Amino acid sequence: MASLAHQFTGLRCPPLSSSSLWKKPMQAQKMGPFALPIVSAVAISNAQTKERIELKKMFEEAHERCRTAPMEGVSFTIEDFHTALDKYDFDSELGTKVKGTVFSTDANGALVDITAKSSAYLPLQEASIHRIKHVQEAGIVPGMREEFVIVDENEADDSLILSLKAIQYELAWERCRQLQAEDVVVKGKVVDANKGGVVAVVEGLKGFVPFSQISSKSTAEELLDKELPLKFVEVDEEQSRLVLSNRNAMADSQAQLGIGSVVLGTVQSLKPYGAFVDLGGINGLLHVSQISHDHVSDIATVLQPGDTLKVMILIHDRERGRVSLSTKKLEPTPGDMIRNPKLVFEKAEEMAQTFRQRIAQAEAMVRADMLTFQPESGLTLSSDGILGPLSTDLPEEGLDLNEVPAADDH
Repeated sequence: MASLAHQFTGLRCPPLSSSSLWKKPMQAQKMGPFALPIVSAVAISNAQTKERIELKKMFEEAHERCRTAPMEGVSFTIEDFHTALDKYDFDSELGTKVKGTVFSTDANGALVDITAKSSAYLPLQEASIHRIKHVQEAGIVPGMREEFVIVDENEADDSLILSLKAIQYELAWERCRQLQAEDVVVKGKVVDANKGGVVAVVEGLKGFVPFSQISSKSTAEELLDKELPLKFVEVDEEQSRLVLSNRNAMADSQAQLGIGSVVLGTVQSLKPYGAFVDLGGINGLLHVSQISHDHVSDIATVLQPGDTLKVMILIHDRERGRVSLSTKKLEPTPGDMIRNPKLVFEKAEEMAQTFRQRIAQAEAMVRADMLTFQPESGLTLSSDGILGPLSTDLPEEGLDLNEVPAADDH
């Protein structure tokens, strides 16, 4: 013990004046050299206790803040949370419209990402209002972003079935209502027929055209696969009822066919007495005598079914629905329709203008003839065929019709 005490005699430790444990140095001196380890243990124990007290206090303060002000110091607000829900969550009920991006296509349809837990599928039969063999025909390719409507759910894997066709049908009905309100003429292709009429496709929708609303006497078989000018009679989306009229559309078209006007037509059929020409839903007869100034013994040598040609309206009987046509009046020189029909079509408008001027001259002569016997009217006829006040250009007894040159009618 003496030697051990002797070894500790030379040791010196610097005083820890900042610690409360060294406030009574005299007691440590009285305890001798073995007092140092005991004092150190007491200091560590007190420090740990103090740390526990501070941690307890910190947790108590945090608990109080959570109870009284839970969002204090938090940048992610409740509004941010709801926005995130709106962005990544949606209502998956049937009939709900969702935005989606196509990321894969196959022969049967397309896979669509609608930010749901699983992908959604667009079947081929739901990809378009029209019949298609592959979704790419409807412009559906990877990367395309579009609005879809949920129409079903696949219970096997909880995936959703989408449709573009349902949305397109909504737009088609809306378009038909708009066209009906504007009272416009549209084209419809006949795809089917029954005892009461024919079925025509307009804006992707099937509409019914009763036989009573078809202007021609054509049979259902003759109308199949042909396009008809149509007007809307009834548009009822709730009842899926679309009724159309060819007769109403033809009435509008016929009103635009004036005598002397040049129209484009297609030869439908040939008869010994002439050719029937389709003028966009209106049939006209090009009589054999009105094909050319030169004699035409066989119409088939000049025209064939399917030929497109320019014709001039000679007669338009709206009540009986008859239109008489002529290419003879459009020939720059007699026989051009047989030798060079291309030249006839190139000069058609020019020749028609000349024809109309001759008609105007003829009408002017008729009116002048009437004025010859009615000088008391106080009116005269100008060189343009316009009635006006009596002038020195026209004697009171009227025009001498012998001086009026005859119209050059080919």
